Amino acid sequence: MYLIIKRLWQVNWAEQWQYRANLLMYLLYWLVSPIIYLAVWTSIANAKGSVNGYTANDFITYYLVLLICDQVTSNIVIHIFGYKIQDGSLSGELIKPIHPVLTSVLINNIAFKVLTILGFIPVWIVLFFLFRPDFSHVALSGILLSIPAMILGFLVSYLLSAAITALAFWTTRVYSIHEFYFALILLFSGQFVPLPLMPKLVQDIAQYLPFQLFIYYPIQLILGKLSSAQIVQGYVSGLVWLGVAVLLFNWIWRNGVKRYSAVGA
Repeated sequence: MYLIIKRLWQVNWAEQWQYRANLLMYLLYWLVSPIIYLAVWTSIANAKGSVNGYTANDFITYYLVLLICDQVTSNIVIHIFGYKIQDGSLSGELIKPIHPVLTSVLINNIAFKVLTILGFIPVWIVLFFLFRPDFSHVALSGILLSIPAMILGFLVSYLLSAAITALAFWTTRVYSIHEFYFALILLFSGQFVPLPLMPKLVQDIAQYLPFQLFIYYPIQLILGKLSSAQIVQGYVSGLVWLGVAVLLFNWIWRNGVKRYSAVGA
């Protein structure tokens, strides 16, 4: 299995380097919205002094850390796998002795992520010197706690996206469904604005959804704004949602492949 993983990594890493322009467009796509939010909320905070207790520096540190968390926890499974179900090219992968989504597609995502992070680092450094955030309250313990949290968030995000992508076995409108799913992430993950600034109803709903695991929870870990009880609660919630995501993906995949085979695709 090690040799298979190694070979898949070599192939997918080389493939990512062949699509550098495409990678740059994805990187810009991910960066534009958070940077706009950063500029807007910082300007508002500077004008008013603070927004519900959030100072300009709070917004700067929040969105700069958000850029890191978003890069780590996001995925592109819908873009590199959805079409394979629709055009029938999945057939060739189903005869291989490996799960296409849990091996080649996953490694493709990781290779893409590593390469985008390499391009993201100089952009983040430029933003750091432009906005000059004060990270003096950030502790090493918070950073270390955030690493497994972001990995957990990525796994939940990946499996949920893979489950939605697998709906392509039933419908050609899977991309529209995924866009709706992405809108939910934007609303409930803390990507648009820190969750405490959202309406109370949104905050309450977000507590029962997995989306804050992608953005808000690791940000708060890094910034050291969670109590011990909240840290434990976040990890427990992440593990529960990981179990739900695994079960959901397996169920949709298993039934979808049966349907895919049944129509002779």
